[in-house]
Amino acid sequence: MSDAQVTDRRADLWTGAQLELDRAADRLKLDDGMRRVLRVPKRELTVTFPVTHDDGHVEVYIGYRVHHNINRGPATGGIRYHPQLTIDTVRALAMLSSWRAALVQIPFGGAAGGVRVNPRKLSDHEREALTRRYTTEISPLIGPERDIAAPDVNTGSQTMAWMMDTYSMHHGYTAPGVVAGKPLAVGGTRGRRIATSRGVVRTILSAAQAEGISVEGARAVVQGFGRVGTTVAELLSAAGARIVGIADDRDGIRNAGGIDVARAVAWMHEHDALRGFGGGDAISKDEVFELDCDILVPAGLQQQLTAANAGKVRARIIAEAANGASTPEADVILAERGLMLIPDILCNAGGLVVGYFEWVQDIQSFFWTDAEIAADLDRIMDAAFADVHRMAHKEKVDLRSAAMMVAVSRVAEATQLRGLYP
Repeated sequence: MSDAQVTDRRADLWTGAQLELDRAADRLKLDDGMRRVLRVPKRELTVTFPVTHDDGHVEVYIGYRVHHNINRGPATGGIRYHPQLTIDTVRALAMLSSWRAALVQIPFGGAAGGVRVNPRKLSDHEREALTRRYTTEISPLIGPERDIAAPDVNTGSQTMAWMMDTYSMHHGYTAPGVVAGKPLAVGGTRGRRIATSRGVVRTILSAAQAEGISVEGARAVVQGFGRVGTTVAELLSAAGARIVGIADDRDGIRNAGGIDVARAVAWMHEHDALRGFGGGDAISKDEVFELDCDILVPAGLQQQLTAANAGKVRARIIAEAANGASTPEADVILAERGLMLIPDILCNAGGLVVGYFEWVQDIQSFFWTDAEIAADLDRIMDAAFADVHRMAHKEKVDLRSAAMMVAVSRVAEATQLRGLYP
């Protein structure tokens, strides 16, 4: 796929992010100068770098790191490895990170980054080499007091360990606070593996209570069966929900009687795909959105809910675990149908919250218990949902509009108080 084709397919995510900001700014009556500041990233870095593969040939890769706004604190945001990654996608993710941090009142700004690569085609050695070289290339921007990287699509704790080690080697001392999502043995935090998923489920519980839905016995569908999706399925199942549909990025499974989540997760871990799993009827990954259910969790890539399929969604609550899972056109359709969509900047903020906990623990060299982390995460997520729900009722808007109003107002306030330099 050419660069132009990739850009055409992903530019809408950035356009949509700016459109959401514009709508929030209209409702908040922000002045034109503030709008212009918040509509664009503060800084962008594009890098190209070579990696020697195991067979001796050299490939050149393109990577990005973008800071959207840092007026509330150091930047933070995920690193993703994906073959269709573009600068527009990264811009949108960085902006979303700014709103997410503000929404849960964590003193961070927004960043995002990654490399355009298909990681499934890399050996472990090649992935390590790519990670270390990418970290070196973006090192002018990152640091414990400047920009704290975190895992995202196709990256995880090992990737963060390599990034932390590379940065530390450059500086001559161990700097665990440069990344979040590390293994426990090198400064990671308890509760990190399930942080995003726990936050997703916590918002679902709050939304279900607001809608008068009992999670016990509720039918749930999880689209995207990676690190977040599998854990969401496990936690919802533990809460009493019946998982009636799951899908990865290629195939889906439905079973009205309930899917054996433990078996499905074990199969996914062994085969890295749902194809061949015999726990229900095989369906396409797109058909999963049309299943009759109470709770739908898009936990895959962005722009999965569109104008083409939003009218077919049969869930009462849609929990946007993936960044940008629903397009602006889909949002309008879902709202007109009276369906509650928990927006990404609220729904998946658990990872950012526990990433902040990890950063604080690394700086203090004092670590918390599982119970302390779970209690604080639940408290923050509950408070954030309450803020958004209250705004939605006050302004008579949907939850995404309300979340944007809360988040944008907080970033705008910090920007206004700090003023323009010089």
